[in-house]
Amino acid sequence: MLQKRWNILTAEEEKVQQLYAGLKIHPVLCKILTQRYIDSYDKAKQFFRPQLTDLHDPWLMKDMHKAVTRILSAFDRQEKILVFGDYDVDGTTAVSCMLRFLQKVYDPQKVDFYIPHRYREGYGVSKKGIDFAIENGFTLVISLDCGIKSVELIQYARNNGIDFIVCDHHMPDDVLPPAVAILNPKQKDCGYPFKELCGCGVGFKLISAVSSSMKLDESAPFEYLDLVATAIAADIVPMTGENRVLAFYGLKKANENPNYGILALKQLSGIQKELHINSLVFMIAPRVNAAGRMDDARKAVQMFIANTPQEALQFAEMLHSDNTDRKEADKNITEEALAIIENNDLLRSRKSTVIFQSHWHKGVVGIVASRLIDYYYRPTIVLTQSGEYVAGSARSVAGFNVYEAIHQCKDLLLGYGGHFYAAGMTLALDKVEAFQARFEEVVAATITPELLTPEIIIDAEVEFKDLRQSFYNIIHQMEPFGPENMRPLFVVRRVTDSGYSRIVKEQHIKFSLRQDNILFNGIGFGMAKKFHLLESKKPVDVVFTLDENEWNNEKHLQLRVIDFRLAEEATTLQKHAAVS
Repeated sequence: MLQKRWNILTAEEEKVQQLYAGLKIHPVLCKILTQRYIDSYDKAKQFFRPQLTDLHDPWLMKDMHKAVTRILSAFDRQEKILVFGDYDVDGTTAVSCMLRFLQKVYDPQKVDFYIPHRYREGYGVSKKGIDFAIENGFTLVISLDCGIKSVELIQYARNNGIDFIVCDHHMPDDVLPPAVAILNPKQKDCGYPFKELCGCGVGFKLISAVSSSMKLDESAPFEYLDLVATAIAADIVPMTGENRVLAFYGLKKANENPNYGILALKQLSGIQKELHINSLVFMIAPRVNAAGRMDDARKAVQMFIANTPQEALQFAEMLHSDNTDRKEADKNITEEALAIIENNDLLRSRKSTVIFQSHWHKGVVGIVASRLIDYYYRPTIVLTQSGEYVAGSARSVAGFNVYEAIHQCKDLLLGYGGHFYAAGMTLALDKVEAFQARFEEVVAATITPELLTPEIIIDAEVEFKDLRQSFYNIIHQMEPFGPENMRPLFVVRRVTDSGYSRIVKEQHIKFSLRQDNILFNGIGFGMAKKFHLLESKKPVDVVFTLDENEWNNEKHLQLRVIDFRLAEEATTLQKHAAVS
């Protein structure tokens, strides 16, 4: 197992005390809130009691008036409107929300949708999609979760009498497409207060503005919140500000009155209990993404816009089947890739992984790259053959800009794109070895040793006596969790095995730990190789999240162990850090 660095966060004691005076909750929880910039009673109230009235006015977004005016004039002139979106969760949910809304407030016969095929058309606005609009008489296209970089294609549409409204959240370039309106809070001169909406979130804002223009009930846009929450969960945007409010109420809707597509996927995933943000991330999102990875993402939209639970279930079953194929491909390719690395001394000793097999499925190479990082923690690229060319996906480790490293190999590539932690590229077959060597050269020259060791960021140190039901209840109220509001991670020092810890299913540890006279049970997935540390009977330090386990209708708190090590080892490490 990979050795991990532990980094325990600190907070300004004075601010923690001020918050404690106002909230009167455990000081450890006040410390965590302060670390997350929730350092006053009012901020805490807004955090723990999010309100839909906290959402910003959609009219604050640049070009919103232009976008709404163009849509309303399309209604008046009985134009055909095409809703265009990306093939991932954010894109398909955004298209589903917009399409359902337009079908409700306008003639459903005059509205259609288009999702590009991942392999035949690639990401974003496609020429094939615009040709579809031309051939079928559409004069307005609303693009969601894409379009901000499609300068030439939107010009092509315009030359053919088609207007574009772009709803996007990706970073704009200096040259913007010639659309009639661009909704993107990341535009330099956009005064919208919250910059971190996902594509579906930007679409939701447009729906809200059109609703208010048409004098619809103010709750009309809230019908789509469960899909917005699914997009927020899947797109890994910060779970702060407006995203937190949207996700909070979206989860509420997903549990009380879900979209038929979410209901069908919940049923097929075997989720009996309440949906949490994790259910959307690990149960709903992979099935939606699998449609685009393995086949055609159109059926994800067809599932979300279905008018009956039975119809939604038919499409959900197709997605479920795609996801089963995706898991099988992902497992086989990961095993094959690991075997190639393990049997090659040169590959094992490198600072990067670049691995190629012509038969691997293009739809899962990004997932496989992420899996390989769990074993060999370093920037990773997995390549496969795609037609005459080689295509691949890159994933990075915390703190290393993989896009910049690929940029330094650009003379060997036919094309590339992406961001700090993930990227994609295409290259000629005869350039694979040169690319492998160059990428390794770039990474080895720029990555620091600590970036090659995974870091666990720990919120606070606790003792078992702190971990009461009231303490857990407040953690529970910090949901929904996500980037910038992760589930708190704790460390407890010098606990000992009670004698009842054991290995289960050959790879996991069922913990039973003691501190003073308090016993706590827990589970550590995939940790069997470290079981000898417990058997030594020496005190250990344990990193964990606090969970609630339900068994026979009884609830009790348990630890979900993330990492542990001998307490002496930690002391030595601290002394060493102090010396260095």
